[in-house]
Amino acid sequence: MAIKKNRESVEMYLETILRLSLRKPEVHSIDVANEMGFSKPSVSVAMKNMREDGLITMDEMNHIHLTDKGQEVAESVFERHSVLTKLFEGLGVDPAIAEEDACRIEHFISDETFAAIKAHAERNGAIN
Repeated sequence: MAIKKNRESVEMYLETILRLSLRKPEVHSIDVANEMGFSKPSVSVAMKNMREDGLITMDEMNHIHLTDKGQEVAESVFERHSVLTKLFEGLGVDPAIAEEDACRIEHFISDETFAAIKAHAERNGAIN
């Protein structure tokens, strides 16, 4: 998956849009800004870039929708986040720290390493 802009930033935006869409029927830029603690102008620039990259679309009511490509990236990051958070908590890490660490690691870990960690955690009952 080639994402030409800052990969970590794009992944964070896409994951946030996915999480918001699971809680709300409609997602707007202001929702993303509020969730991430970013300014509305910063989010607007990011939305424009992600539209150009084919990761999101916006309808006439300015509702944000993930494209198939955007959905794929968002789900991958969300899975990494969830698995790593559960794994760290299972190791006894404070939930808030586990969440923060998972958020950092999820963007940089290779597919191969993540698959091995996930398989190991599943075999040992650390995640469901």
